[in-house]
Amino acid sequence: MARYTGPKTKICRKFGEPILGNGKYLDKNSVPPGQHGASRKRKQPSEYAVQLKEKQKAKYTYGLLERQFRKTFDEAARLKGVTGENLIKLLEARLDNTVYRMGLSASRPGARQLVAHKHIMVNDVVVNIPSYQLKPGDVISVADKSRANESLAALMRPKNPKIGWVDFNEAQLSGTFIAYPERENIPENIREQLIVELYSK
Repeated sequence: MARYTGPKTKICRKFGEPILGNGKYLDKNSVPPGQHGASRKRKQPSEYAVQLKEKQKAKYTYGLLERQFRKTFDEAARLKGVTGENLIKLLEARLDNTVYRMGLSASRPGARQLVAHKHIMVNDVVVNIPSYQLKPGDVISVADKSRANESLAALMRPKNPKIGWVDFNEAQLSGTFIAYPERENIPENIREQLIVELYSK
């Protein structure tokens, strides 16, 4: 499937936030990309433009294209509860995102590659589908053949202690998706209600 492979800093500048984890140049140059920067931008963007920008931010953050993102939204709309919160919960329950949250990779694209290259198992079965939806209680671990891989070990970083819905044992290279997270515990700066309003038109 096609996905964005261009400059990460350009996307960070577009939204003014380090949504791809590469915000070290934002302090030096935080204007939007393009020949004229922000000079020819509307001073007051339309309601549609604000909603569209929020959707694009969510898509870039979690690494989805439009069809897959819309499919996830439709699934969130069918669930009980607030559609926007359900959407973020489903995005957080993706296998590639959970691998990233566990600290097995420093970025979501890196976690996606680990899954696609069959380095990750779910409940002792190798799964190479990054969009695989985890359920509470699922055990995620590094495949036996990959445990001695030095390059994989070099990609690891300490798990963020604030991510309480995912447990990870670094010694065993195994973790558990404990539960769907509550919206207030998810650190991503996404206004999901704007996405719901956009798709409701």
